[in-house]
Amino acid sequence: MTSSEPVTVGVLSLHTSKETKAICNAIEELGHRPQWLRADNTTIGVEDGRVSLEPSVDVIANRLLLSNTEQPCEALGIVNTLSRLVPTLNPPTASMTALHKLSTAVTLAAHELPVPDVLLSLSSDRLNEARADFGEEAVYKTAIGTHGGGTWKVGPGERVNPKVGNRYAFLQELIERDASQHRDIRIYVVGDEIVGAMYRYAPENDWRTNVALGGSVEDATDDLPDRVREIALQSTEAIGLDYAGVDIVEGDDGWFVLEVNPTAGFKGLFEATGVSPAPSIAKLAIERVGGEVDDEDVDRLARTLDDSRPSFLPPEPVADEQEPSNIGYTEEVILTGTRGSESIVAKSDTGASRTSIDTSLAADIGAGPIKSITKVRTGSSKGSRSRPVVDVVVGVGGNQHTVTASIEDRSHMEYPVILGRDILSHYRVDVARRIDGDDRDFAEE
Repeated sequence: MTSSEPVTVGVLSLHTSKETKAICNAIEELGHRPQWLRADNTTIGVEDGRVSLEPSVDVIANRLLLSNTEQPCEALGIVNTLSRLVPTLNPPTASMTALHKLSTAVTLAAHELPVPDVLLSLSSDRLNEARADFGEEAVYKTAIGTHGGGTWKVGPGERVNPKVGNRYAFLQELIERDASQHRDIRIYVVGDEIVGAMYRYAPENDWRTNVALGGSVEDATDDLPDRVREIALQSTEAIGLDYAGVDIVEGDDGWFVLEVNPTAGFKGLFEATGVSPAPSIAKLAIERVGGEVDDEDVDRLARTLDDSRPSFLPPEPVADEQEPSNIGYTEEVILTGTRGSESIVAKSDTGASRTSIDTSLAADIGAGPIKSITKVRTGSSKGSRSRPVVDVVVGVGGNQHTVTASIEDRSHMEYPVILGRDILSHYRVDVARRIDGDDRDFAEE
C-alpha cells in the first residue's frame, strides 16, 4: 500500500453504539473506507493453511465492550485472533488490563502513577480484617463493571465478600476533597494527544459521577494542570492503549487515577467540550498503516458528533437493538448486595417504575447503603409513602442489572421482590408464564 491509497479501517463492535457510528462516519469523511466488523458480517477462516478475514481490512479500531459482557474472555479471544491478522488499535492485552480495575491499579502503580489504595483478597476473613485500614467509609467495587454499576460505599460495620455475584470485588480507598461536591475529571486521550477533558459531577443523592447514572458535565480542557495532563498520557501508555478515557480525582494528597477506560463514551465529552474524539481515532488508525489524513479535516469533523447510520451499510435495515427476551409474570432472579446473593421468585409489575425488595431480604444480601428517600404512590393515587432506596444487582437469566431499588416491608405479601420498569424495559413481559406454576388471577397485590 502506498500512502496515497485509501485505507480500509475495520471498527470492531458487536453492538450498536453512537461511538461506532461516529468513527465509521469520520473514516469515510476523511476519504478512506470504513468497515463495521459486527456479528452479521465477520468471518475468520483457515483453509489449506491460509487464513482469511471477511470483510478484508487493513487495520482495526477495537470498540468491543467487555465490562458488561457475561463472558468477556470470549470477546477478548476474538480481538486476540484479529490482532494476529492485522494491526489492531487498543490491542487485546491492553484491553484485558483495562477491563479489570485491579489489574489497572497494579499496572499503574508499577509505573509509579498515583492510584488509591486497594485490596482484593480471595479470603472473606482477610478482606474484612482489612476493612478498618480504609477509614470510616470505603469504596467496594467489582473488578469488572461499567457505568458505575457494582460500586458501593461501605461503612466500618458492613461485611463484604470477595465476590459479588460471579465477579470478584475489592476494597478501595475513598478519595474525596469536598464531600459535598462529588467531582472527577474524564480526560480523553488519543495517541499522544489529549482530545478534550470534562469535569463530571455526581447527580443529587449519589456520589458516582458516571454520565450514564445522570451525572452532569462541564468543560475542563483548558483548566487541566500540567501534572494531570502528564498523568493521563502516562496512564494510557502504561496500560498500552491507543485511546482511552482516563478518570482522575483530586484528594487532599494530590491526584489519583480511578480508571482507564478503553471504550469510553463520546456523548458526555461532546456535550461538555463540543469536541468529538471520533475523527482523531479514525486518523490514528489510518496513519498506523501508512494512510494520509488532512489535519484540518480532522479538526473540522471534531466539531460535530456525527452518529447517524453510516451510508455504507446495506440497504436493508440493520437492527439497532436485538429483539427483547421474554420475562415471565413471575421469574426467578438472583439478588446481589455487598454481603452475598440470594435466588428468589420475583413478580413483574409494569405499573411500577422502580424495582422494590423486602426489608429483611435487603438486609440479608447487604443491599445498600441507603442513598436517599423517595416518595411512592400508595394504592390510592392521592396518597404517598416515603421509602429508602439502595443499589442492588439483579440477575435475570444471563443478564445483570444494577438498579436503585426501593425498600419496603413485604413480609405480608406473596412476593418479596417486585421487578419495575427499570428492569422490565429490557424485556417483553409474558403474563402467561409463571415460574411458580400458579395460575391464579393476575390482580396486583
